[in-house]
Amino acid sequence: MKPFSLLTLSLILASTLHAQTTPTVAPDNPVTLDRIDVNAARINPSTITALTLPVTASVTAQRIEETINLVDTEDAVKYLPSVFLRKRNYGDTQAVMATRVWGVSSSARSLIFADGVPLTALIANNNNIGAPRWGLVAPVEIERIDMMYGPFSAAYAGNSMGAVMEISTRLPEKFEAALSETLALQTFNLYGTDTTYRTLQTAVNTGHRLGKLSFWISANYQDSYSQPLSYVTGTTFPTGTTGGYGARNKLGLPANIFGASGLLHTRMTNAKLKVAYDLTPILRVAYTIGTWKNDADASVDTYLRDAAGQPTFAGQAGFASGYYRLLQEHSSHSFSLKTDTKSHWDFDAAATLYRFDQDKQRTPTTASTTGTSFGTAGRYAVLGGTGWSTLDVKGTWRSELKNSVHTVTFGAHDDRYKLYNPTFNTPDWLGDAPATTTVSEGNGKTRTQALFLQELWQPTPDVKVTLGGRYEEWRAYDGYNANGATVVRQPTVSAEKFSPKATVSWTPARDWTVTASIAKAYRFATAAELYQLVTTGTTFTSPNPNLKPDDVTATEIKLERTFASSRLRVALFEDDIHDAIIAQFNPLVPGSPTLYSYASNVDHVRARGVELVLESRDLFIRALEFAGSVTYLDAKTLALSGRASATASASAAIGKKLPNIPDWRATFTATYRLDPRWAFTLGGRYSDKLWTTLDNTDVNPNTYQGFAPFFVADTHVNARLNARWRVSLGIDNFLNRKYFLFHPFPQRTVVTSLSLSL
Repeated sequence: MKPFSLLTLSLILASTLHAQTTPTVAPDNPVTLDRIDVNAARINPSTITALTLPVTASVTAQRIEETINLVDTEDAVKYLPSVFLRKRNYGDTQAVMATRVWGVSSSARSLIFADGVPLTALIANNNNIGAPRWGLVAPVEIERIDMMYGPFSAAYAGNSMGAVMEISTRLPEKFEAALSETLALQTFNLYGTDTTYRTLQTAVNTGHRLGKLSFWISANYQDSYSQPLSYVTGTTFPTGTTGGYGARNKLGLPANIFGASGLLHTRMTNAKLKVAYDLTPILRVAYTIGTWKNDADASVDTYLRDAAGQPTFAGQAGFASGYYRLLQEHSSHSFSLKTDTKSHWDFDAAATLYRFDQDKQRTPTTASTTGTSFGTAGRYAVLGGTGWSTLDVKGTWRSELKNSVHTVTFGAHDDRYKLYNPTFNTPDWLGDAPATTTVSEGNGKTRTQALFLQELWQPTPDVKVTLGGRYEEWRAYDGYNANGATVVRQPTVSAEKFSPKATVSWTPARDWTVTASIAKAYRFATAAELYQLVTTGTTFTSPNPNLKPDDVTATEIKLERTFASSRLRVALFEDDIHDAIIAQFNPLVPGSPTLYSYASNVDHVRARGVELVLESRDLFIRALEFAGSVTYLDAKTLALSGRASATASASAAIGKKLPNIPDWRATFTATYRLDPRWAFTLGGRYSDKLWTTLDNTDVNPNTYQGFAPFFVADTHVNARLNARWRVSLGIDNFLNRKYFLFHPFPQRTVVTSLSLSL
């Protein structure tokens, strides 16, 4: 459906509804039902964010507490409509969020903020260093989470083409302190691994308000063991060995399982101090400093046996690459200045700094041909020195103090990203021996500067029109690549783009709202897409310094109907994208287990879909609340000047499904409140299978490196025993579904938590 036809459809729908009843004013930013989504009062709300983020989905702290087995902050969003959270294990540093149009491996196609501070790591667009920095927010400080789908606000960069999420946190009004202990136990049984993995987490926080000064201190320590995150595979079993398991890869080719690897043990610590001071009754200054440390190691477990029946690595290099030591120390700073004048003018400024102070992964390069030992020589990859800074200044003007006909928001943005990522050979991978040679290196920087202007105009009580535009200047520079003795200094590239936006919202009747939106957006390539060159085991990642930005025209028609005890929303949406940046993996030579990954511009792709969201209270019986969503997407490649793979025909990808996006996705939660203290929840998440190749040749999805369909059901019981004590008990994946999303995902996991508040 073309953009103009979507807008025409909205007018037809609106005209049909207009005659039903007398129009009245509806909220501009609807949220879910009160009994389902309790709206706690915000401390010093950002009035500008409320204007620039038209909310389409929300969840509050109370709802999170009552319905979710919350261990990591990212768990809080897993039941939001059309959202999939790629979280492989507790303490996962690569928990990427997929949206209704963009799937996994698209971390830079959505924006996630906490109180205006970016959590999104726009250093990359992948499932690795591009993952959001969820650890900068403690689960206990979340007040609510609001979300906008699509790039329909001029206040946000083109990375909003998937969604914008704002996590609002709170500051205390009086002294408070809390201690919580969480235990998770996962039973895992697949191939030759049959064991239980434990996660233990301790969280402490305290805060107070002393006159004009408020502060919040939080600290968290997590000791976690994961299921195997990868497997060592090969086309034939090593000579002279027994054991292992016959298997095929996602393409249907032999990929026999020799053993488990990536058995990750993380010891993760994070701490944060947030201080705010009210300079005047209308002006608040705030500063936040956070530190995060991850001391981790990954082990392996061979299934192979030699002639004597003893475990052996049989010289398979995959055992070496899956065995490593990782030490990461990151720090973050943010400074903000906000006004809340409740008058004609308001301003909001925020500056942030994030640094990889230390980030080094060490791994051996060879595994023994007999026994289970590794060679002394190895490699270490460095990310220390990588980081970014951002600056945002926003303002708003209202023509009237109440029922303003004209409300104008405007602002300026600056961000700078630096990637430093060499990999070195070392004679002693566990020691401190200096590097001997450089295996590969990928360094580079990007900078974006932007201005935006947006007006909300309300010509009549039942019509609201939002018009805006965003101008951006982007530059990538200091690109440097080395592969052995080959060194390339990449050229500086730049671009200037303007993105117009328009939204019309009409309330033809008291219980009806029709919203039509259209927007242009450009998503510039990240430093990693342009410059990162990585050698990790059997996978090589090659950069592309000549990438053009994603060029998207997004349209949406949204129809919402409110009933006495429920709310129904239907959204029709379309993203038409030229020059879509899509990463692909292919063998370097036919039949080789070594993969080659590259990012390239796909000429033309299109995603059309429909989303249905239902929220209801007292469903069938009193005190039963339901929230659910179903999303269907038809995403296809329309034009591709290159080839989908080294062996594919020129037209093999045309008309095929886009990679990493399922056709169907659904979520639901059903919560029964026995009384104000007890809540019982049943939740579910479903995803259709998805393709990971442009020509859809991965025909065997439920295998290592494949993406299988899945339905996961969860339970949660929350009890507030009294004003101080809270206990919860739940089971994630209680049906014990076994499925792969590239990695084997967690099986049945019991989660229990005990909290004491003062």
